[in-house]
Amino acid sequence: MPTIYVSPQGDDKWSGSEKRPLATLPAAVAAVRALKKKTPGKPITVCLRHGTYFLEKPLVFGPTDSGSPEAPVTYAAHPGEPVVISGGVAIESWSEGKLNGKKALAADLPAVRAGRWCFRQLFTEDRRLPRTRLPEEGFYRIAGLPDVTAKTPWNEGQGRFICNPGEVRSWENPADVEVCALHLWTDSRLPIASFDEATGMVSLGKQSVFRLTEDPQGPGCRYFVENVKEAAVRAGQWYLDRAAGVLLFLPRRGETAEGLRLIAPRLTRLIELRGTAARAVEHLRFEGLCFSHTEWDLPKDEAGSPQAAVSVPGAIYAENARACCFDGCEVSRIGNYAFEFGPGCIGNSVRACRLHDLGAGGVKLGEGSSFTTVEDCEISDGGRIFHSAVGVLIGRSNDNQVVHNAIHHLYYTGVSVGWSWGYAPSSAARNVVDQNHIHHIGQGMLSDMGAVYTLGDSPGTRVCHNVIHDVDSFGYGGWGLYTDEGSTGILMQSNVVYRTKCGGFHQHYGKENVIQNNIFAFARENQINRTRNEEHITLYFQRNIVVIESGSFLGGNWEGGQFSFGQNLYHDTRGPVRSMGPVNVKQWRKDGQDLCSLFGDPLFADPARGDFTLKPGSPAADIGFQPIDVSQVGPRREPGRVVG
Repeated sequence: MPTIYVSPQGDDKWSGSEKRPLATLPAAVAAVRALKKKTPGKPITVCLRHGTYFLEKPLVFGPTDSGSPEAPVTYAAHPGEPVVISGGVAIESWSEGKLNGKKALAADLPAVRAGRWCFRQLFTEDRRLPRTRLPEEGFYRIAGLPDVTAKTPWNEGQGRFICNPGEVRSWENPADVEVCALHLWTDSRLPIASFDEATGMVSLGKQSVFRLTEDPQGPGCRYFVENVKEAAVRAGQWYLDRAAGVLLFLPRRGETAEGLRLIAPRLTRLIELRGTAARAVEHLRFEGLCFSHTEWDLPKDEAGSPQAAVSVPGAIYAENARACCFDGCEVSRIGNYAFEFGPGCIGNSVRACRLHDLGAGGVKLGEGSSFTTVEDCEISDGGRIFHSAVGVLIGRSNDNQVVHNAIHHLYYTGVSVGWSWGYAPSSAARNVVDQNHIHHIGQGMLSDMGAVYTLGDSPGTRVCHNVIHDVDSFGYGGWGLYTDEGSTGILMQSNVVYRTKCGGFHQHYGKENVIQNNIFAFARENQINRTRNEEHITLYFQRNIVVIESGSFLGGNWEGGQFSFGQNLYHDTRGPVRSMGPVNVKQWRKDGQDLCSLFGDPLFADPARGDFTLKPGSPAADIGFQPIDVSQVGPRREPGRVVG
């Protein structure tokens, strides 16, 4: 197999052999093109040796860079050698300086001073460094909104607010400060235009995404501020003075100007697969590579996204790409989504990748993409800048597989499917979310979210065999399975959902969704929820096990009877069941619901430790419940590692 070698110690004038490797990735791409002309029809491998490869611009692959089913083109790390593809700049020239009276290290950055470069992240070789934040923990609360009246729509943004005394001050460089305000299910990032200390009025450089409240009738929303020069007081913190073009860093013990290397992001995208409708990019493989150090800033007139950080792009982007694969890769220490598949993308895959320390989310599948597989991945620690980002976001995209992943520690939703509100036809059909371990979602940051969230008409979509737990919202909406506006034709089966804040399942409104053979246990509020009464059948709820130790079995609106409950097993650990929540058991059954259901202890093996295996003699067998095997849930391979 022809192999081209690349090493940071190489030279682009060399041949690309193992002993005389090339130095850069653009040179390697050019060498592949030449080799394909010389020896067509053969698989080609580009072998990257240990080191960090800094890109001056995104690496763009077009149709001429394609492989074929019999002869793919592979870009791979040499076995056992860490390789980082970086969109950043190494900052290695430091001098002595001062920051708030403390000894600091200073780096002069002319491009920042000239307005050509600005960044909100800074990294060592292996971790994100803390930007200054006030308050250091927790949040402030907006005290007043002078432009809001009773007639102001909830989705109308504001350009100013009143703060409580001492929260915003007359800082030295107010233009450098960024306000992050948290709404119900999204966030706004807002520059400060001016501040009136006498009135506490904070004027902003942008309009917020929605009204700056937690809910339509509630108090002012929570917020914090970042990049305040006066707040840099701890070792490891940094401050970028944009006007002066100087980066100031408070060194930790042992760090000096000599030998200190920090990386500031410069690029938004690292890899672009750009085919055309007539000719796609095909059969490219990327194996064992780490992609890091990207930045993304909102457009001048935008403060954020209306939902799911949908406007934030991917560090790796594909358009009109087919049968391309990222296997055993890592994406970390970035400011945006890791992957984005756009129009014309068919049959691509992200396998056994580790996506973590993300400015936004993991994988975004946009309109016009289809048949994408995300499997055996670990997607974690997202939303570090854009809190409302999603682990895997499937928009108007069909026939995708999200299977055997570990998705955890996100501030919003784990997996989101669909991008249509109401009952209009949607292309988000036949998507599969199966055998995933989804946990520690929300973490009390935002509201109106779930581990698996669906939207709109979704014929053939299946959410099955997932283990979901520890879903915690700030306000309402900490749900395990959440069928939101117009969710239709969805099967949710054989999921284990426990320790949620607001409920294991919630349907806002929808049509003919089937919720069967699931375990819903130990929500802090009501376990099964519904919001809207409709004229059609909204859901079928059958052969489920529902266990509560607080709250009620049912919450919300159960009027109208346009739903069907039957053959379920209910258990209240506090004692005998007399009420379903909004109605008593006798009335519930008189209305035709749960006529063949049972009440009793399902005999879980060890629910306190997350073991919901049924012991012998469980009454669950009497309702036709099929035991749920969770032994294959989650990644079957170690994410971030290539096999073979």
